[in-house]
Amino acid sequence: MSKNILKNTIKVHRAKNNLTQEQLSLLVGVTRTTINLVERGRWVPSTVLALKIARVFDVPFEEVFYLDTENHMDKETKGG
Repeated sequence: MSKNILKNTIKVHRAKNNLTQEQLSLLVGVTRTTINLVERGRWVPSTVLALKIARVFDVPFEEVFYLDTENHMDKETKGG
């Protein structure tokens, strides 16, 4: 069974643009805590928020957010 996880490069883009989490949060209209949670992968942003974040960095959505697939084998596949 595979599990899809939305990953991001927000921290990298913030560094390139010399932005703090607080500054980014003000630009997209959310709290710094929200940016922190999204950046750490603890919360999946809405499509609108994700697009706003990409727009701030002036890059395509897919450059900031990407789907990572973790492959997990269930017990039967492992033989146990």
